[in-house]
Amino acid sequence: MKLVIGDKNYSSWSMRPWLLLTHFDIPFEEVLIELDEPGTKRAILTYSSSGKVPCLVSDDGFAVWDSLAIAETLADRYPQHALWPRDPNARARARSISAEMHSGFGALRNALPMSIRLDRPGAGRTPDVLADIARIDMLWRECLAASGGPFLFGEFSIADAMYAPVVMRFNSYHPELSPEAAAYAQRVTALPAVAAWIEAGRRETHVVADDELPE
Repeated sequence: MKLVIGDKNYSSWSMRPWLLLTHFDIPFEEVLIELDEPGTKRAILTYSSSGKVPCLVSDDGFAVWDSLAIAETLADRYPQHALWPRDPNARARARSISAEMHSGFGALRNALPMSIRLDRPGAGRTPDVLADIARIDMLWRECLAASGGPFLFGEFSIADAMYAPVVMRFNSYHPELSPEAAAYAQRVTALPAVAAWIEAGRRETHVVADDELPE
């Protein structure tokens, strides 16, 4: 399989399926296309009719795009791995919070873009952003309390992959978090697959101006 992604420093949507494939040791070939360049969309259209990353392309050329759709596809194809929790209620809750991440938290996304190389404590703390952060903190605390950790539903799952880019944002902008949420963010950051993504993102030199906060 090929996984078509954007810059590791910036592409939060690409990070999610990459983490799942890497963490669960599912073989794949990475195809990285730099974002926001004149030939970016044309290059992506070679793989995905959406013109966006990420895109998972099977050996037979069948393409699946969108992070959550790719995650669901991997869960179907590799049932030996608990990409979703095995317990039905936990799985339903994991799907709920993953879908909320997929469609929500617009204030956080817009004000605090993912940029792994960036360190800007205190940036973007509007009331709407703080409300998004408080909601995420509460979700993490509730899931950790119910599962016992170390990740949201015990072992690392799609839900954790969906929130990993939020952890990257928190690492860059340093909002105030509850002790439980802060400890969870540290565990996600230290996960080998996440650490590998961060290291690669820091080595990149390509700059996407729209994803860099002005001084």
